[in-house]
Amino acid sequence: MLKVAVIGAGVNGVSSAIKILEHYQNAKRNVQVTIISDEFTPNTTGDGSAGLWGPFLLGGTDEKKVYKWSKDVHLFLEQIWLSEDAGEAGVCLIPCVRLSTNPNAAVGDFWRDIVYGAMDLTPAQLEVYNRNRDVKFTSGLSFVTYTSEPIKLLPYLMKRFVRRGGIVLQQRITNLEGFVKDSAYDVIVNCTGLGSRQLLNDEQMYSVRGQVCRVKANWVYEVLLDESDDGNYIIPNTESVVLGGTHQEKDYNLKVCPKDKSFIVDGCRRLLPGLNHAQHLFDWVGLRPGREQLRLEAVKCGSKLLIHNYGHGGSGVTLAWGCAEDVLQLLLAAKLTAKL
Repeated sequence: MLKVAVIGAGVNGVSSAIKILEHYQNAKRNVQVTIISDEFTPNTTGDGSAGLWGPFLLGGTDEKKVYKWSKDVHLFLEQIWLSEDAGEAGVCLIPCVRLSTNPNAAVGDFWRDIVYGAMDLTPAQLEVYNRNRDVKFTSGLSFVTYTSEPIKLLPYLMKRFVRRGGIVLQQRITNLEGFVKDSAYDVIVNCTGLGSRQLLNDEQMYSVRGQVCRVKANWVYEVLLDESDDGNYIIPNTESVVLGGTHQEKDYNLKVCPKDKSFIVDGCRRLLPGLNHAQHLFDWVGLRPGREQLRLEAVKCGSKLLIHNYGHGGSGVTLAWGCAEDVLQLLLAAKLTAKL
């Protein structure tokens, strides 16, 4: 029997575990897959995020790979949205508008053919968003995509994993090299996100601090994104609306900052004045796993295989299912047939 350990219970860890488990079971091969983590939903970094599909904060990661991974996820979310599981998984289809104040470059993303109905805004449409603004938006893109709230998506995926016989183990791994050497697992998949900075002494890893504010505003049905460096965003979820946000590199402060809160709330109210009447629910801070490039590769450790899958920046949900497929392919390419 092939024994696989996936370290990390964020969306990338759980997705990798499901991909491996379901593939081997469907092929009628003996496999045991265990998710090992010191924290599980609702206490992961991803649980506080809005879960909007869209590549974000990925450094110099190969654009072609990002396109493939994010397209895989979009199709995965489409399948869930069309199924009876959409509500349980927190997957919603939602219109979005991305706005830019850069007069020298129009909004034009490499992934626009993945989403539905991408169209550049007309000057008349832009004028709607430019009312009462000193700095004007010069271009915009409208499209339709998905949100998949991790606070709902993660429990859904964990349930799917356990239902297929997956094992869940709460344990903190502090020495990856020792764990790989001494454990009984044949394959170890490292999905520890920002934790890889300490676990592997990976100096390319850094935090990207994100602070958001959640409000009750059930009249908001559209995502608004100002892609300026100091821009704000408004992302409706099923039970609240996420107002953001910050992306402060190498900032490890997990406390809510009043200055950041004012920036978020005031900026979002300028984008959408109706938010003046929204009920404040709570504020939240999380540390995204930033890296110069996302790391997804396999390393042989004697007779064992170590697969790294971390450094997803602000795109954990957006890339998870696509990266999980690559994790599976790396495992299959290793041809560990002696264990099957």
